[in-house]
Amino acid sequence: MHLIGQTPSLYRLRKHPPIQLSATAQWRLLLLKIWMSLQAAGSSSLKASQILAIPRSTLYRWKKRLKEKGLRGLEDGSRRPKHLRCPRWDVSLVEAICELRQLYPQWGKNKLQVMLAREGFTPSLSTIGRILKDLKQRHLLPDPSFKQVLWAKRRSKRPFATRKPRGFEVKKPGDLIQVDSLDIHPFPGFHCKHFTARDVVSRWDVVRTFPRASSLCAAQFLEYLIRYAPFPIRAIQVDGGSEFRAWFEKACQEKGIQLFILPPRSPKLNGLVERAHRTYLEEFYQVYNYGLDLDSLNESLFEFMRIYNFVRPHQSLDNLTPAEYIQRYHPEFAPRLSHIYWTSTFN
Repeated sequence: MHLIGQTPSLYRLRKHPPIQLSATAQWRLLLLKIWMSLQAAGSSSLKASQILAIPRSTLYRWKKRLKEKGLRGLEDGSRRPKHLRCPRWDVSLVEAICELRQLYPQWGKNKLQVMLAREGFTPSLSTIGRILKDLKQRHLLPDPSFKQVLWAKRRSKRPFATRKPRGFEVKKPGDLIQVDSLDIHPFPGFHCKHFTARDVVSRWDVVRTFPRASSLCAAQFLEYLIRYAPFPIRAIQVDGGSEFRAWFEKACQEKGIQLFILPPRSPKLNGLVERAHRTYLEEFYQVYNYGLDLDSLNESLFEFMRIYNFVRPHQSLDNLTPAEYIQRYHPEFAPRLSHIYWTSTFN
């Protein structure tokens, strides 16, 4: 059998691929060539280095490295010191630290220093830290096996609610309504849930209380919101509360209202309605006179809601009321204002 192969020189070349210089090495090689060309043209080495604005000693050093190591000599070398400080730890100290760390795997160097002092050792915190690092690098200090005792709850996927898109534009009243609920204890032995809806543009508020925070009550509040909002509602933004699931989500879907759900632990993204809660706590529940049952409370709350929307000036609206703001900047919604103002019941 006759075997055909390549010449040995080709195999040797394969073991030594072409040198790929970095941009820095290529620039140094170009400067060396220019420097030597200037010398060949009659300039001295000093004059040529002054033209290039590079010290002559640097150019000679590059030339020497190029002669000794070839093109690779122009690359940046290691800057590690030639002489390194060797650790001089006592073996008994290392053994004591290793033993304590295995006994108490979650203790840091501060606690280990106190424990070592009880055994007669006086190392510094940095020394203990360096010993721990050295033991881990040499695999003499195995990592303990930790048990997982807390499991992250898997959040159920909402069938209709989504995160608000980045490009969602809010230009006119009703484009985005922030809705939230608040636990209220207006007097001893009475508990209710206060729902607030605030329009992002006009600061128009719709509020009502319910006996509990259920999705059915939230769906009823949505009907109440649609009835007493002078503009059509395009989207609603809520947090991840259970009251804004099930019936509430289904009601939004049936009415064609987009429902945006906030990420966990981010009340700042619903800041307007959070601020509205403070307004109703300070200006209504703490000073207003209301009855001792839910219907009487809602009647009084309806009166204050009318005062808020039609009488109370709002600083973010340049001291206009929400109704005045709508009349001035969005007159297409003004016809509904008089109907809402003269409504005498909260049903």
